[in-house]
Amino acid sequence: MSGDFGKILVTGSYGQIGSELTPRLRELYGKENVIASGRKVPSVDRGPFEILDVNNIKRLDEVVVEHDVEVIIHLAALLSASGEKNPNLAWHVNIDGLYNVLEVAKNRKLKRVFNPSSIAVFGPETPRDKTPQETVMKPRTMYGVTKVTGELLGDYYNHKWGVDVRGIRFPGIISNVAPPGGGTTDYAVEIFYEAIQNGQYTCFLRADSTLPMMYMPDCLKGVVQLLETDLSRLKHHTDFNMSAISFSPAELVVEIRRHMPEFKVEYKPDFRQAIADSWPKSIDDSIARKEWGWKPDYDLKAMVGDMLKVLGSRLRKTE
Repeated sequence: MSGDFGKILVTGSYGQIGSELTPRLRELYGKENVIASGRKVPSVDRGPFEILDVNNIKRLDEVVVEHDVEVIIHLAALLSASGEKNPNLAWHVNIDGLYNVLEVAKNRKLKRVFNPSSIAVFGPETPRDKTPQETVMKPRTMYGVTKVTGELLGDYYNHKWGVDVRGIRFPGIISNVAPPGGGTTDYAVEIFYEAIQNGQYTCFLRADSTLPMMYMPDCLKGVVQLLETDLSRLKHHTDFNMSAISFSPAELVVEIRRHMPEFKVEYKPDFRQAIADSWPKSIDDSIARKEWGWKPDYDLKAMVGDMLKVLGSRLRKTE
């Protein structure tokens, strides 16, 4: 299955997901077949890399032609909290950049485009428990607005021009490699750094703010699964609900304290609380399970244990 892809271009390859997805793709499909890209030269890279701003369609097209790219994994984006601080830039990057990717994919007849969506597409009117695949989408953040627009734009290119655009509505992603990247769910990454390094944490959400989350290994697994699924199996394309774990800060703290009983937390909600309150508590991902066999590997206990082990080992080495 993987041999059918040809060359893969990853935009935003050193963001939260890209920093781990890019090396994983190189493991699966060959180092020279995965071209990383971004606006700055990385300090370390172990494969092909191109300077690329997705808002420069001419440069994007040049990179695709030069490397004979057949698949674009489009990860360049501003996240929720960052997007609220600069909504104009969020629209420019998240929508104008996606439009350029889709135009190049259409004109160059690429095999596939992956454009991630988010639980941010939902809003206060959306059912918050077991949020269904098809439901009300009236987000209250610019990030959410761009993700709804991106889903619709991808579907439009699919139906009108046959561009194979695929996307997942990611929950909060928890990584032991990438640092927090400006998202509302980033407390669930920050908390591990603070627990290990300082033994205490001030959380920017309420203790009872339950949100859908996912450990990065499951995220990578889901992206690869969807990429490799035969098109004939898919009735949906750009908007798959995907879920793994739902928990609140208080529940996460309880699990961390099983390993670190002295860990202290206080709660000081900020502007991100309103964003979290507009998002689902849990997600119904039965469509993804049915159409491409999605199933997570990590629950809360397994995720916390692995995060503390891997992150703790790395942080102690750098001290």
